[in-house]
Amino acid sequence: MTHRKPHLPEKICVACQRPFVWRKKWARDWEAVRYCSDRCRAGRGKTTSNAVGSTG
Repeated sequence: MTHRKPHLPEKICVACQRPFVWRKKWARDWEAVRYCSDRCRAGRGKTTSNAVGSTG
């Protein structure tokens, strides 16, 4: 039997539009967290070529 975590809060990353869940390191500033990773935060101004619905 595996240990299941309780339901954690989720947000949608503003860069990649994927859901991500709360992490302990974000406990103090969860309201201010907008990106799921450093990669998304660093590339926030760039457009992604794998965006859903792109016609390019």
